[in-house]
Amino acid sequence: MTREELLQLITEVQRHQSELDDIEVKSAHGGTPQRLYESLSAFANRPGGGVMLFGLEEDRNFEIVGVSNAHDLQKIISDLASSEMEPPLRPDFTVEDIDGNTVVAVEISEIPAEQKPCYYKPKGLHKGSYIRVGNTNRQMTDYEIFGYVSARTQPTFDEEPVKDVTLEDLNREKLDDYLVQLRRTRPDASYLNQSFEQVLSQLRITQKVEGVLRPTLAGLLVFGNYPQAFEPQLVITFLQYYGTTETEKTPRGERFLDNRKFEGTIPEMVENAARHVLASIRKSSLIEGLWRRDIPEYPEEAIREAVVNAVAHRDYSSFVRGSYIQIRLFADRLEIQNPGGLYGNVTEETLEEEQSTRNRVLMRLMEDLHLVENRGSGIQTMLSAMRKANLEPPKFQDKRSSFWVTFYSHTLMSPDAITWLNQFAGFPLNDTQRLALVYLRHNKNMTNSDFQRLNHVDSVTANRELRGLVQLGLIEQHGTRRWASYTLRVPAEVKIPTPAPPKTDEEKILAYVQEHGFITNSDCRNSLRVEIQRASYLLKKMVRNSLLEREGKGRWARYRLP
Repeated sequence: MTREELLQLITEVQRHQSELDDIEVKSAHGGTPQRLYESLSAFANRPGGGVMLFGLEEDRNFEIVGVSNAHDLQKIISDLASSEMEPPLRPDFTVEDIDGNTVVAVEISEIPAEQKPCYYKPKGLHKGSYIRVGNTNRQMTDYEIFGYVSARTQPTFDEEPVKDVTLEDLNREKLDDYLVQLRRTRPDASYLNQSFEQVLSQLRITQKVEGVLRPTLAGLLVFGNYPQAFEPQLVITFLQYYGTTETEKTPRGERFLDNRKFEGTIPEMVENAARHVLASIRKSSLIEGLWRRDIPEYPEEAIREAVVNAVAHRDYSSFVRGSYIQIRLFADRLEIQNPGGLYGNVTEETLEEEQSTRNRVLMRLMEDLHLVENRGSGIQTMLSAMRKANLEPPKFQDKRSSFWVTFYSHTLMSPDAITWLNQFAGFPLNDTQRLALVYLRHNKNMTNSDFQRLNHVDSVTANRELRGLVQLGLIEQHGTRRWASYTLRVPAEVKIPTPAPPKTDEEKILAYVQEHGFITNSDCRNSLRVEIQRASYLLKKMVRNSLLEREGKGRWARYRLP
């Protein structure tokens, strides 16, 4: 950590007058604080890790007071991290003199998923594992610990036989149709030529227990006559609220506008729940010639994918088998929550690239039935559908004991948003930056990952575009590196520059390319209102003078900045 980055973290804490979710403050002015293992464990288990700042006094408005002995402090923390934490940690230390006081920053990196949870060995796994919640450290629950430990190996809860269920509790017609489909699509699969019972065992739809063929949980949920007779909580619930909170009541004093429960097999639950949500959300009408087309508040494709993902990826262990999937519709958003956090090496930041299948048998059955089109594509489908609908990307939250997907209903580029953006007309902004500003108009902050999902760009591009907005004074950066987030500056602070308009044709062409990324001959003609010969001459001249470079030939030629 550089001195400038350390100063920025201190400024951030002093500005908020509070510790943050990734920064913890300790005085250490009178000696080494106690129970440092809690912070080491919590930050090592936290996505992105965290920083411990020593030398600030919380009771004095986070004033810099300095540490009493920086050498001893580093030694104690190093020994604690390497000898008494499991797995051992290797913190990075930064020591700086600030206004005559010594400040120590200790960076704790997140440990790999397969090593979590990090815990304090003298207290043991169940008493010494901590997690960061807001700006505090909390001891992990048994389920949170189980979630990490079980992710080290492939879970098999979906392929375990269900007590008291027999083959007669499965729908024979659905099973026969499924096997016919498999034999048609997999003609060379020899295992499908065995007896009916043997094929079901091969596919993990059933397992033999003490000589009795019993359906597995996956088999029951996909092919059962009535799965809830044996697993009553494995359902999907739907609540529609009147306002934007759970406490707002209707004029008649009711808490809910609608309260439903969807039962049956997974295909039935998914179809009925998605259909009901679509019937409950608002719709706008678009007249196309003689026909009217209804446009739902949220894209149907995004809703279905979110419900399917919740069913396919939820935790079916005994810890939370009594919990159900919840869909909550508010006036401004739609929330879908399933029991169990993210599994394996997948994090909120890597949802689009990484994939880990918690319920492999259930997932295979759902793929065969085309409930899941392509493993790992659900997140991309949701993002794409929301982007096409001009809505901001869904918000993904891994709360360890549950996973949430939230869709927001405000249209980003609405007429109102465009009017609001007009105040920045004098700034050299591109479309991705404009969209980021509108996003921040509706949200408290933005991260690099948020920008990537919003604009479908990589991390490097997102960082460059955000840095440009900071330099223009339109947004403010908080934190540094992986802890960086951005907020919209107060409009009153914004001073809009009034640059002189381009004068020459060449200047106008360059301005067009800077805004749109490239220009074609047709764009040049329309922008300058000139004939094709004049446009061709100008573009060729600018290429010769190295002001532009050409891509492609003939009518497909594009001209970009070199």
